[in-house]
Amino acid sequence: MNEEKPKLCKETYFNAFYLEHAQSASNFAFYKCGDKMSALDLVQEAFTKIWENCSKIDFNKAKTYLFTTVNNLFLNTVKHNKVVMEYAKTVPYVDTNNQNPEYLLEEEEFKQKLQKAISILTDVQREVFLLNRIEGKKYREIAEMLDISQKAVEKRMSGALKILREKIENI
Repeated sequence: MNEEKPKLCKETYFNAFYLEHAQSASNFAFYKCGDKMSALDLVQEAFTKIWENCSKIDFNKAKTYLFTTVNNLFLNTVKHNKVVMEYAKTVPYVDTNNQNPEYLLEEEEFKQKLQKAISILTDVQREVFLLNRIEGKKYREIAEMLDISQKAVEKRMSGALKILREKIENI
């Protein structure tokens, strides 16, 4: 018998694909950018691109295409933010909240050091660190989510904290 291959351009197949992969793509995007709303935007844009190019995408490779698209959209956002930051450096600073300029500078420097240090972490270390420190999840919960042992979570977190201590003094 000649079975018909699933096609992403058929709404029923696309909807099933969306329902099956939306959550994992959202999680992936969140661990990339660290912001739920930005992650949701990345995923929605990726699914839009898939729908627009559905006739060109092999159904069996669609999941890979989805995650690659989310990653590329994230990298484009990072590039854009770098341009924005470079522009912001050239614009004169206006203190709107009357805080001590030295404090503001130190706070900004610390944020930059922290972001840079977090970006150095391996993907698995960053994932565990963000789940624990940003989302407040316990090691046991993280282990269940990632389908790994609690010891593996502890080891990843220990490695992440060691790197962060090395890269950021006074932490």
